[in-house]
Amino acid sequence: MTPRPPWYVTRTVTGEQDRAACFQLRKDVFVGEQNVPEEIEYDAYDADAVHVIAVAADGTALGTGRLLHGPAAAAKTGGDPAVGSLGRLAVSKDARGLGVGAALVRAIEDAARDNGLAAVDLHAQTHALRFYERLGYVAYGPEFPDAGIPHRAMRRTI
Repeated sequence: MTPRPPWYVTRTVTGEQDRAACFQLRKDVFVGEQNVPEEIEYDAYDADAVHVIAVAADGTALGTGRLLHGPAAAAKTGGDPAVGSLGRLAVSKDARGLGVGAALVRAIEDAARDNGLAAVDLHAQTHALRFYERLGYVAYGPEFPDAGIPHRAMRRTI
């Protein structure tokens, strides 16, 4: 039996079309579904972040996420320059439960390694803790609100 080629790919965003698709996915998921105010969804970190995107074979954007590193990550990771910050992970409704989110996390971890990082932190919505735990992340610290949604900090050494 011949293995099926993947029906989607993940890649680092380099062009404006991919970037716009990432921002639209975030708007659909965070602003549209979760009622995060649009004015806090996009921030100054977007300009220098490494953005990744998952795209179906037909060109449909399925999911996105970003990696902050260096000074941009310091406030989110306790100041350790060897730790990056994974954030803004969003998967379209139609692509949830199909492995897209996990593939995006692994793509962000690859980008972190490429940037010389030793670990990745994230702030997980509490309903997503098990998803990240299955990918090797460990929660630490107390629960806290972000955009009115309960979160926990998590870290994985890569």
